[in-house]
Amino acid sequence: MIKNMSGKLDVGDARAWWDFALERLTARNLALRPEHVAEIHTFPSLHKDPFDRALIAQAITENPTLVTSDSQIPRYASAGLKTIS
Repeated sequence: MIKNMSGKLDVGDARAWWDFALERLTARNLALRPEHVAEIHTFPSLHKDPFDRALIAQAITENPTLVTSDSQIPRYASAGLKTIS
């Protein structure tokens, strides 16, 4: 949504796009929960983006596949993030 708001990505109606994207990907929305926030607290200072740190914490605690092109994220393997080479 940040990219949509800044004009870098046009998704039209953001709410309709989100519902459509989840349905097409057969994905589910994963809310940020207290255990995710607690996991963030244990991280080394490798990455400053708070949104990415939240995604990493969710991936560590919930064990889904996290797909990213961010070269910094695999550095969290020592924190328990599973990576695919």
